[in-house]
Amino acid sequence: MQLLHVSLDGAALPLKAFSFSRRARAAASSAAAAASRPMIQRRNNALVRAYGPGKFGLSFELFPPKTEAGDKSLYEHVERLVGFRPSYITCTYGAGGSTRDKTLEIVQQVKERFRLPVASHLTCVGSTADQLRRFLTEASERGIDSIVALRGDPPRGETAFKAVEGGFCYANELVSLINSEFPHFGVAVAGYPEKHQEAPDERTDLECLHRKVHSGADVVITQLFYDNSDFFRFRERYEEIGIAAPLVPGILPVTNLAQIQRITSLCGARLPASFIDRLSKRDDADWQFQVGVEFAARQVQELVDRGIPGLHFYVLNKSQATAAVLEGVRMPSRK
Repeated sequence: MQLLHVSLDGAALPLKAFSFSRRARAAASSAAAAASRPMIQRRNNALVRAYGPGKFGLSFELFPPKTEAGDKSLYEHVERLVGFRPSYITCTYGAGGSTRDKTLEIVQQVKERFRLPVASHLTCVGSTADQLRRFLTEASERGIDSIVALRGDPPRGETAFKAVEGGFCYANELVSLINSEFPHFGVAVAGYPEKHQEAPDERTDLECLHRKVHSGADVVITQLFYDNSDFFRFRERYEEIGIAAPLVPGILPVTNLAQIQRITSLCGARLPASFIDRLSKRDDADWQFQVGVEFAARQVQELVDRGIPGLHFYVLNKSQATAAVLEGVRMPSRK
């Protein structure tokens, strides 16, 4: 989703949720034991309601601005996006949890100003289990509805994720904590249509996702992707392995070629060569915006036509591209 988390000029990028080391395989045995225990069934949280029978969930992801001017601009763009009747809005935070307080402030403000369900991102980076509990307690006190539960990326300058003493190594551990101690929260987790970069193979990747969902996640939101065939293959494997949670595509409309090339180089997503060629025809911001929006509208329409339960847009705190895409798509009826 985080799924955006690595900082990009204050923005967020798709995050890595797992470490596929020997410890990951060792954890699989304990997770398998946990799998034999029944989950708490969440029947009435904001995420379950968003994707219920006859529903089509629509969500937008924000990140915390760094300035007061950025704050003002953010709420102006959110106001426009609210016109599309989102089911909920999420907010990520800076690398290493550097803007957690700001994240809670933003989602609380969005909920109070626009009367919408909201979700805060939460990662395991740099936190003990007790620190995560304190964050979850504060989120609950602020009226936050859901949590996007993620492992998180290694701190800047490090290549491998290392849990702090008393912390968690894997996202499924965080999901289990929320499920057992804060069951009123809805929980979203991340999925990877093109396979997580740290996963040795697709099967291992899906088994890790299965553990997260079985630990208590209500919905899976994917990392961005630009070839729908990758998503459809992923969805087929997802269903074959027995994952039942709604699988929601994460969409980032391209508005700038250099920016998206940097983003995809970090998260491992592929850009189709024909798409790059078309974007490259003109070194012009308006041209690249138009090409990107047209591509995203076609991508979204095909996904909608083939029965997705909802859409999650990485809006990068702007409304223009996402609004243009939604205005150009025949959306399902939404109750």
